[in-house]
Amino acid sequence: MTEVSHQQWGQVSGLGPVDVWVLQSSQVRVEVLSFGAIIRSVHCSGNDGQMKDVVLGYDDLEGYVSDKRYFGAVVGRVANRIAGGHFTVEGTEYQLDLNNGPNALHGGLKGFNKAIWCATAVDNGVQLRLSSPDGDQGYPGELEVSVCYTLLGNTLTAEYRARSTKTTPVNLTNHTYFNLAGQNAKDIYDHEVSISAPSYLPVDDTLIPTGEIRAVEGSPFDLRKPVLLGPRLKEGLGPGFDHNFCLSAPKDAWSERHAARVRHPASGRVLEVSTSQPGVQFYTANFLDGSIEGKAGVRYGKHSSFCMETQNWPDAVNKVSFPDCLLHPWEEYHHITRFIFSTV
Repeated sequence: MTEVSHQQWGQVSGLGPVDVWVLQSSQVRVEVLSFGAIIRSVHCSGNDGQMKDVVLGYDDLEGYVSDKRYFGAVVGRVANRIAGGHFTVEGTEYQLDLNNGPNALHGGLKGFNKAIWCATAVDNGVQLRLSSPDGDQGYPGELEVSVCYTLLGNTLTAEYRARSTKTTPVNLTNHTYFNLAGQNAKDIYDHEVSISAPSYLPVDDTLIPTGEIRAVEGSPFDLRKPVLLGPRLKEGLGPGFDHNFCLSAPKDAWSERHAARVRHPASGRVLEVSTSQPGVQFYTANFLDGSIEGKAGVRYGKHSSFCMETQNWPDAVNKVSFPDCLLHPWEEYHHITRFIFSTV
């Protein structure tokens, strides 16, 4: 049984109070904020029995309010990048604000990561709900969104649902930065990673997929067997991984499947990820540069962490060959991701 508790953690000017929710099982302790539906911390033990926080973040609420790197947050209405911030739905053109060079990223200038969600206790966890009005950040339709975080033993589950009054693109994910050595470790070069993907999406110089679906075979993107990250990140990948990996199709197109496994040999900590989404954006914190002061004064530098952003493929609203990302008024958006923490 998981203990669930909460208390006020601060106040955001013009928005209201923010609570921190604590989910405590016999093996894992998770903190969730009602601001941004943020996973603020995950404490889990290594082979030595020592509990460490393996999630990057901030000591206070102001850090998250001013944050520009989406630490731990649910991002939406559309995660990842939309080319030119432009798309057409049912014959109507929409132009979003541009907040990532020439593109729109992670929902816009004030996406779901900057909102206070309504939080309520559920069995073994917390449900957070948000209403996004018609026209929010340029998107059509009023969207009712929820994410439910539950903790059972060593498994943290994130279950997303949404409904819209108009046809709109939706692609929700969580943007937690992990370091299995602890949030204060310098880098992730000593982590081993595998991703169950036979192909990936090449990107242009603004990180928009070109439209090609390329086999990982014979490339640095072949992570189907465990790979030590340090050498791989130095094999001409540019700044690092920031690519969508196309997961193998299961028998049932939207059932859960294994997506990724990350192991930190020194501590024995392992993170396994499963999802019902068709892709995972593997990101190696390429744009952290030491300027951000995180928990306990730690400076987060390049390759200090990794993200496993389970999601639909980036810019799917503009790529007819990609999995459909449109939510219609008669449908419910629903997907599940599980993070499983263990030791070996």
